[in-house]
Amino acid sequence: MMKGWFRAAAMTTALLTAGVVAHAEDAAVAPVQSFYDGLLSTMKQGKSLGIKGRFEKLKPVIEASFDMPGMTRLSVGPAWNTMSDADHAALTKALTRYTVASYASNFKSFDGEKFVVEPAAKDRNADKVVFSKLIAGNETIPFNYLMRKNGASWKVIDIYLNGFVSQMAKQRSDFSSTVTAGGAAALEKKINTLADGMMKD
Repeated sequence: MMKGWFRAAAMTTALLTAGVVAHAEDAAVAPVQSFYDGLLSTMKQGKSLGIKGRFEKLKPVIEASFDMPGMTRLSVGPAWNTMSDADHAALTKALTRYTVASYASNFKSFDGEKFVVEPAAKDRNADKVVFSKLIAGNETIPFNYLMRKNGASWKVIDIYLNGFVSQMAKQRSDFSSTVTAGGAAALEKKINTLADGMMKD
């Protein structure tokens, strides 16, 4: 189920938001660094902000660092090509809302964890991969980001949890039955319903 998987992933990612260690020598690294900086700031104010405050604070950070239209297209899969521009816009809006709500719901506090972002990205054809790792107590967990050039900027197009599990592939699997059964409208409704559930402090 998408909600359970994303919540588990977000809970793990939340642990990353303590000490951000990186030197953005590579242009593709900068958006990941900015994303983590925004998460860290939000978590430090998490309780006072509340769910709505965290949502409002994280939304521009995520929109600046993530290619949400591209991530939505990858999450929907081949059915995207048969949908209208209006469907694309509605699904992108819904998935952006759900993504922000998920982080706002799960990133509530700060407890001294650290994560490290490597300063150099690795080329993957025309894309780049940015490597980061969570350090929480005795645990170290990799989180890698697939970056794609979007105009003049690099943006996140996929996240590899534990270093290799594609978030977009997992969401595509979770979405497939809903898209097949009810198309874009059904998927939009499902995503917004999940977001509504997240927006409860």
